[in-house]
Amino acid sequence: MKNKFLSILCFLLTGFILYTLSNMELTYRAAVDDSSTVKTIYLTFDDGPSYKITNQILDILKEKEVKATFFLIGNKVEDRAEIVKRIYNEGHSIGLHSYTHKMKQIYKSEDAFIEEMKKTEDAVYNVIGVRPKIIRFPGGSIGHLDEDFHEKLHDLGYKVYDWNARISDGYVPSKSPDVLYKEAIKTSKKWNTVFLLMHCSETDKNTVQALPRIIDYFKEKGYIFKTIDEKTPEYYFKYKKRKP
Repeated sequence: MKNKFLSILCFLLTGFILYTLSNMELTYRAAVDDSSTVKTIYLTFDDGPSYKITNQILDILKEKEVKATFFLIGNKVEDRAEIVKRIYNEGHSIGLHSYTHKMKQIYKSEDAFIEEMKKTEDAVYNVIGVRPKIIRFPGGSIGHLDEDFHEKLHDLGYKVYDWNARISDGYVPSKSPDVLYKEAIKTSKKWNTVFLLMHCSETDKNTVQALPRIIDYFKEKGYIFKTIDEKTPEYYFKYKKRKP
């Protein structure tokens, strides 16, 4: 009973964090020059791989001839190896999104966070023979990343990627495809370089339905679709610099 209560509490806490982030006016520190007239979008999907939804998303990406970045949960990788292989073989990028996606466990300490990422890195390597070094903090890096921790992650070869546009499928997957589509447009309007947060877990069937329209919108607006890799300038929520 206690474990069930804690699981529900963690789920609600995750939802609250994502809701808060989605409604905050966040600032970013990044090497991205958003004054560029070249419009670029990075489609990103968290919380996979899932059996049905991730494959459906891959089908749409293939049909639309665009690539995306998938931040995977490590404990889902081994028994869904064929999906991970498909992501990689079809030219998409793979990043790390923790091993358990359990907030209390992940953020217990910096060492605990790093261990989660290393285990996920190992899991992906065992499937495709490549060690991803791009990471996304579950719930975003705000409140978890500071200059010292960032340097520690860099020493391990990791680079951090948050987002500047999103749909709310991560905490309200039941929102209609039309609402999700409108959220993608509304939250991305002021950016020439868009990092769009979406999800591909088992509950995100409405994301699948919204995705073709989202892709078509950005194509019509002249955006270039890119994947995140280790050469992509980092993009993360701003944190306070260490005092001299």
